[in-house]
Amino acid sequence: MLLNPAPLAETAAALRSGELDLHVYIDMLCDRIDAVDPQVQAFLPEVERRARLHAAADDLLATFPDPTQRPALFGAPAGVKDIFHVKGFVTRAGAAVPPESFAGEEAVSVRRLRDAGGLIAGKTVTTEFAYFEPGPTRNPHNLMHTPGGSSSGSAAAVAAGLCPLALGTQTIGSVIRPAAFCGVVGYKPTAQRVPSAGLVYFSRTLDHVGLFTQDVAGAALAAAALCDEWEEVNLSEDDIPVLGVADGPYLRQATPTALAAFQRQLQRLAVEGYTIWHVPTLLDIAQINQWHRRLAFGEFAREHAARYAEFGHLYRPRTAEIIAQGQQVSDAELDDLRGACLELRDRLEQQMQQAGIDLWVAPAAPGPAPAGLQSTGDPNMNLPWTTVGFPALTVPAGKVDGLPVGLQLVARFSDDELLLAWAEEIAAIVGEE
Repeated sequence: MLLNPAPLAETAAALRSGELDLHVYIDMLCDRIDAVDPQVQAFLPEVERRARLHAAADDLLATFPDPTQRPALFGAPAGVKDIFHVKGFVTRAGAAVPPESFAGEEAVSVRRLRDAGGLIAGKTVTTEFAYFEPGPTRNPHNLMHTPGGSSSGSAAAVAAGLCPLALGTQTIGSVIRPAAFCGVVGYKPTAQRVPSAGLVYFSRTLDHVGLFTQDVAGAALAAAALCDEWEEVNLSEDDIPVLGVADGPYLRQATPTALAAFQRQLQRLAVEGYTIWHVPTLLDIAQINQWHRRLAFGEFAREHAARYAEFGHLYRPRTAEIIAQGQQVSDAELDDLRGACLELRDRLEQQMQQAGIDLWVAPAAPGPAPAGLQSTGDPNMNLPWTTVGFPALTVPAGKVDGLPVGLQLVARFSDDELLLAWAEEIAAIVGEE
C-alpha cells in the first residue's frame, strides 16, 4: 500500500506523553520510507537518515525528559521542501546549478519547527526553483499521475504516510494544488504570517510558506507552532460561516467534472445548514492571471540575475523562458503590480463585507491530477487568493475519475485561526463524498 495513515496531532500527542516511544517510531517511519519511497520518490536520497534521526531523538529526549514539559510537535518528523535552507543539509532547489550559489541561513520556519520539537525527516523534492520543470516524484494514489507542484515531494510524502507533516511554498498554487491532487490537507497562511526568510526565493512579494498534513487537526497544531502570534478561537455550535462562491470566469476555469463534484460538495454543506451566496466576482480573472505572472516572473528574473548570468546553461527550458519574460518587466511596472495586489485585496474584502461572506469556497484545482509526470497541473484556481495573500486551505473532498479532489476554503487576510477552526467541520462533511 502506497497510502498510509499518519495523523500529526495524534502522533505528536503520543510522542509527547511517551505512549509512543520516539526511537521505535523513527524506526517504523524509516522502514516505511525504505519500502515505499523508491516508488513515490518524495524525498531526496539520504544514506544516513535513520542514524541522523536517532541522534536527533537522543538530543530531544535529553532536552525534554519530562513529558509534561514537551513542546507541541515533540518528535514529529517533517519533510522540508528543498528550497528551504536547513542546517546540516545542502539546498539544491531541484536544480543543476551549484548549490553554493544560494547557500544561506536556516529558514525561520524551520527554526520554529525545531523550537516546537519537530525533527527533520529529510528534504523533499521540488520542481526546479519551485516552477514547472518537474522532479521525479509520483502521486501515491496512482504512480502514473503527477503529485502536483512545485511542492510535489512534500504533498506526496504526507499522502504516503512517510511523515506526518511537511513544509512547502506557494507562489501561485504550489501548496493547495498538490495537496488536493494527493488527497491531503494543504494550508497556505496569510502572507508572511509564517516568515519566508531563509528560502531560495521565487518572488519575494508572492512567496508563502505553507504546510501539509493528513487532517485539519494536524494543520491547526502545526499552524499554532509556525505562525506569528497565533491565538486559539473557540467556536460555539451555532457559529457557522457564510460561504461565498465566486461566480463567473474564475469558476469556469475548472473542468465540468470538477464543477459537478464542487456542486455536490455545496449541496452537502447546504443540507448541513450552511448558507451559500453566489457572488459575481473576479470577472477580470484573465487579466489577474496575466499580471500575477508578470509580477512573479519579473521578481524571479531579478532574484536569479547574477546566478543566471554565470550558470544559465544549467537552467531547464521552462525556467529559462520565464527569466526571459521577467527581464522584460520594468521596475516601474513591478511597483504598479505590487500595488494592484493590494487593490484586489481591498476589493475582495469589501465584497465579503457587503455580502456577509466569511469564507470563499472553490475547487482546489481545475480537476484531479493529470496523467503523466511532464506537467504538474494548472494552478489558476489558487492564483487570485495567493495574489492577495489571503489564508487558504484545501480539504479532501472525494474523488473524480478515481483520483482525489479538494475543496478550497479562503478567509479574510489574517483570519487564519477562524479558517482552521471552521475547516474541521467542513472537512468532515465534504470528506464523505
